[in-house]
Amino acid sequence: MLEVKNVTKNYGSLRAVDGVSFRLDKGEALGLLGPNAAGKTTLMRIMAGYLPADGGSVLLDGMDIAESPVAVKRRLGYLPEIPPLYNDMTVKSYLLFASEIKGVPKQARASRADEVMERTGVADVAGRLIRNISKGYRQRVGLAQAMIHNPDVLILDEPTVGLDPNQIIEIRNLIKELSATNTILLSSHILTEVSATCDRVVILNEGRVAAVDTQEGLARRLRGGDSLTVEVAGAKPGEAAQTFLSIDGVDGVEPAAEVAQGSERFTVSCRAGFDARGPIFHKAAASGWTLLELSRDSISLEDVFIKLTADEEASSDA
Repeated sequence: MLEVKNVTKNYGSLRAVDGVSFRLDKGEALGLLGPNAAGKTTLMRIMAGYLPADGGSVLLDGMDIAESPVAVKRRLGYLPEIPPLYNDMTVKSYLLFASEIKGVPKQARASRADEVMERTGVADVAGRLIRNISKGYRQRVGLAQAMIHNPDVLILDEPTVGLDPNQIIEIRNLIKELSATNTILLSSHILTEVSATCDRVVILNEGRVAAVDTQEGLARRLRGGDSLTVEVAGAKPGEAAQTFLSIDGVDGVEPAAEVAQGSERFTVSCRAGFDARGPIFHKAAASGWTLLELSRDSISLEDVFIKLTADEEASSDA
């Protein structure tokens, strides 16, 4: 649906975005991650039509935003890191104004404003001046203006900045709900937020794409294959390790942390793309052992992020 093709942006001699390409499909929530100065905000501004690219293109269903800016922007909702608010307007009058400039039919503006205020949790401050509401409310009003015209694509730069934990959960749930009908690009420094709300992630580093994949796919790439934790009881010493190692697709079996007497725990390393859980279960059952644990080891998004960005920086310094 939304395609970024070889986008480049320079600020003088600094190349902030360097040949970035990726695609968002309809109904997908995609997380955009990267360290400070990685080019995330610049890229989102280009995708929203706020900045022109120096090279490459951004296409929405084949329409180039540089060639058809008005038509593309009608289908985009953009929440920058600092929401574009007018302090001397009330919350509702601001959203009515936003609905007008974004082409919402006149007869639908009031009902649409009421709907987005309810969904973003700002209905209780509808009549207050924006200058007199808290930072958290201001952030949610910014999200409401991005949603007011029911866009196909939402581009959200740090949407939960300034919110308390309960509000963050509410906005995360709203983003998940919106992803059923909207394509969403979400940038955040809170990696758990991206992990909780996004289907895939794009990791930028020094203006370039370091990786594009699901969190699980990135974890597999990082470790080269799956890793399982297995605990069994009833096997003779060394018997279980030898049995699991005989499974075609298992590359290694290493003793893990000590456990209660009578059981053994292992870390089982598997070839990329091979799921050893079924074969391990059947081997244990056939041998008459009690399988106490069989779980896929997880690598957090934070681990993946640190590894990929550190490797990129090390490569550029070499």
